[in-house]
Amino acid sequence: MTIIDKDTLRGEMNRLGEARVPFLWGISYDFASAFVEACPEGQGDLLWHVGRYGNDLGLPAPLRTPLLEVKSPLARAAYSGMFATVRRGLLRGDSFLANLTGATEVECSGSMRDVFLSSSAPFRLMLGDSFVCFSPEPFVRISGGRISAFPMKGTADATVEGAEQALLDDYKEMCEHYTIVDLMRNDLNSVATDVHVERFRYVERIATSSGAILQTSSEITGRLAPEMAYRFGDVILPMLPAGSITGAPKEATVELIRRAEPVARGWYTGVFGYFDGEEMQTAVMIRCLQRAADGRLFFHSGGGITVNSREEDEYAELQAKVCLAK
Repeated sequence: MTIIDKDTLRGEMNRLGEARVPFLWGISYDFASAFVEACPEGQGDLLWHVGRYGNDLGLPAPLRTPLLEVKSPLARAAYSGMFATVRRGLLRGDSFLANLTGATEVECSGSMRDVFLSSSAPFRLMLGDSFVCFSPEPFVRISGGRISAFPMKGTADATVEGAEQALLDDYKEMCEHYTIVDLMRNDLNSVATDVHVERFRYVERIATSSGAILQTSSEITGRLAPEMAYRFGDVILPMLPAGSITGAPKEATVELIRRAEPVARGWYTGVFGYFDGEEMQTAVMIRCLQRAADGRLFFHSGGGITVNSREEDEYAELQAKVCLAK
């Protein structure tokens, strides 16, 4: 796999899409790294699975499911500084919702390959020994000239009695969801027409190694101009980074996140996808293991921050989301 820049990626996505050539692609959160692979059936250092497609089909699961353990939790004092930076920006009016994330050092009993093959997440990607993603979150789907987005915002423990109704009734989660749906609707309006919310705030049950969780999602759809239906680089890349992992308004919030987060996100919260010759499916790269240059392994997590957020609650959420595998 060759790392390329964003402009090269855009051109290749347009070229392969218009030629109806199946391809896999991905780009990091900060646009610093990208890749594209035409007809990516071969196996090696690049493993992937998107929906019903993947080059992992037939590969056996590891004999033992790898275990993830926290080696060094993100210090509360460090998180306090990050939270304070975001809160100052919120009070100043730079943003009204910012997705704040942090990196937790972890240990894993297996390899990146073991983690990839033991996961049942619908969107998975492994880049050698440096990165693995097991994400439940779709970004956009493009098929038949229509584009659909599926923002996810709001999480609850599925084992708690009454969790689904409590999640739907949660005022903070509801406000965050409204904000992200509005942001994604605006993003789709920049590339499509007839944009509308098809389904609003429905609940999905997601299996993780720590137990089932509930997540609220919405579906937003629009129609692409005929000449743009397969120019995926021109349609998708201008909408990045994804609204669900940044906030609103997006441009100012991305800058606020840059000031607040001391550790670069890298591939985490970037986007990857697969085009099968007819339909493009993409995903946001959440729930990831990422290896630093010094060999240490990190799991990133976080959540949406508003002026009504309590630091202790957000810190607890960040910790609770660590190692949500499978």
